[in-house]
Amino acid sequence: MSAPVPTYVHARDPISQAGVVAQLRMRPEIRVVDSVDQALVALLIADHVDDATTRELRGLRKDNRPRLMLVATTVDDAALVAAAEAGVAGLLRRCDASAETLVRTIVKVASGEGEVPPDLLGRLLEQVGRLQRQVLAPRGLTFTGLTPRETEVLRLVADGHDTAEIALAMCYSERTVKNVLHDLTTRLQLRNRTHAVAYAVREGLI
Repeated sequence: MSAPVPTYVHARDPISQAGVVAQLRMRPEIRVVDSVDQALVALLIADHVDDATTRELRGLRKDNRPRLMLVATTVDDAALVAAAEAGVAGLLRRCDASAETLVRTIVKVASGEGEVPPDLLGRLLEQVGRLQRQVLAPRGLTFTGLTPRETEVLRLVADGHDTAEIALAMCYSERTVKNVLHDLTTRLQLRNRTHAVAYAVREGLI
């Protein structure tokens, strides 16, 4: 059996917190810890996903640790997107949060997987599609944060082409290519072309 998952539990309501902690302490898959700094997974229990909840979620996370899980009483479309933006990997409705589902979701989140109720996942995908169509696409942007032109320039840089060759291949002036690379590296706080290519490869953008 794998090692127990160090899990930190936080709730504004001390009764809710005590109840969840009591359930988790009985499970060999979980080791409840007293500090978020010791945790691989931080579990937040809330009634609603409001501004205070998203602030709490962000406050629990530093340098992408720990992984976040949320149990909420009500989750509407706006709350779903807010939770995703705050870095939540596992989401349960409170009415579904039995000891079994809590443990199963914590273990999944700890292993790097995500867990969202199927009906909520469908709504999240609809939100993502709407955002792409109505907000990003009209501005020539994608969810990668790069425009199609920036992605193509980076691909050509990664293939070893210099500025003149990229300009020829894309029918741009060399000045335009240099401006594309300058805007990209400045916006993403990258040091140079090599750093930009490494970033794009690491993030799966090219």
